[in-house]
Amino acid sequence: MQQISTNHLTALLAHHEPPCISLYLPTHRRHPEREADPILYRNQLRELEASLTQRYPKRDIKALLAPFEALSHDHDFWNNRTEGLAILSTGASFQVFDLQRPVKALLVVADSFHIKPLLRVLQSADRYQVLCLSMHGGKLYEGNRDALDPVHVSAVVSAPLQHAAKQSRKDTEHADLLAWLRPIDVAVQEHHSKPSGLPLLLVALPEMQAAFREASRNAALVEAGITTSPEALDIEALRVQAWRQFEPHYLARLAKLVDTFEAARARGLGTDLLADVAAAAAASRIDTLLVEADREIPGRLDAAAGTATKADLADPEVDDLIDDLAEAVLRAKGEVIVVPKERMPGSTGLAAILRY
Repeated sequence: MQQISTNHLTALLAHHEPPCISLYLPTHRRHPEREADPILYRNQLRELEASLTQRYPKRDIKALLAPFEALSHDHDFWNNRTEGLAILSTGASFQVFDLQRPVKALLVVADSFHIKPLLRVLQSADRYQVLCLSMHGGKLYEGNRDALDPVHVSAVVSAPLQHAAKQSRKDTEHADLLAWLRPIDVAVQEHHSKPSGLPLLLVALPEMQAAFREASRNAALVEAGITTSPEALDIEALRVQAWRQFEPHYLARLAKLVDTFEAARARGLGTDLLADVAAAAAASRIDTLLVEADREIPGRLDAAAGTATKADLADPEVDDLIDDLAEAVLRAKGEVIVVPKERMPGSTGLAAILRY
């Protein structure tokens, strides 16, 4: 899977030459449910062609559709799906993201990307990564409490430890082990931990655990680890054990966020009132915005004026204020974190920690 990161989201928020095509699809991991996924996708492509022909009659529509059409015939792709699919494309780029939470089927052709379905997937606080290490090389996974999927890594991470001639595994010197592990640590940190901002859980036998922690400079690496050979665990067993280890870290992070919010509110730098959050978002004052999972506040956000007006979501011109506010915070380089209802510090669905 290609991991969706904050860096991806920032790039999507930037200006792009239209048309900007945003296609979202709920998908399925198992047969027979997944058999319907490519059918729904091809239906979306017919809508896409009609929309492009109507809005951009002078563009080369075939060239814009070509990568979408190629994907529709990729049987391996459709046989290896997660809970959701996002495709963001222009004439110059075509990005496919596997999502570990369902999204509604949606097609938007506009002058900018429609990223709101990505916000809650990307900013959920229960996401983490797992690095599995053995003498046969490293593997990386990304998951949440419900799912775990492999992430593509470079040959630096996946390459096995090379032994000298006539040298057994037991004869491998500690210095050689560290020399092999340090480039793995650098590659994981630079290409995965930093872009994603996700905590990293290590799965390895005790000797490998100790050596990697000695070699590692990755601040995302959590203290808890799984001292088992990765090769002894299938993907579901790995997910269960990983979440069991990660859950205390997740709960501690949520508790710390709530404590930070309450301390900020006591100093006049925290608010959970919609009007105040909207004004702070417009002024780029929000450092961290906590939003309640699965909560919607129908309304309109005037980003220029910094005002929010509640309205009826049945109106096609009315959107979800929480998603609008989250997008405004991200544009201002703030952080958005999706929190379960029972862990939120209040009942409004929002909690903002201000910069000043």
